[in-house]
Amino acid sequence: MLPKVNRLKKKKDIERVFKNGKGFKEDFLILKTIKNDLKDSRFAFIVSQKVSKKATVRNKIRRRLRELVRRHPPTTRSGMDIVLVAVPGLEEKDFWEVEETINKLFAKAKIYNHGNNN
Repeated sequence: MLPKVNRLKKKKDIERVFKNGKGFKEDFLILKTIKNDLKDSRFAFIVSQKVSKKATVRNKIRRRLRELVRRHPPTTRSGMDIVLVAVPGLEEKDFWEVEETINKLFAKAKIYNHGNNN
């Protein structure tokens, strides 16, 4: 589970990321980022019904994404709001393929701290 300080919950915050943030796409994931004025990075995960009609599948994808992000906070830059959006096709990927995609996305978006690149 992601610590509370690392969760992006409010609708207006997520909308701000979509409206003003930079976007990156890799495989079946879209990443939107924007700087915030906090010392912690916050994350949100969006898995729509386009990915799967079954809530259990969508929740499984969300849990996977959360766990993969949870592994990285020590290496992620602080002070960013980040939204990860799943695209149809992600439900067919296994955990390790999704991890590889997230690593590529984070590197592309320069979310890793300098000197701590994985």
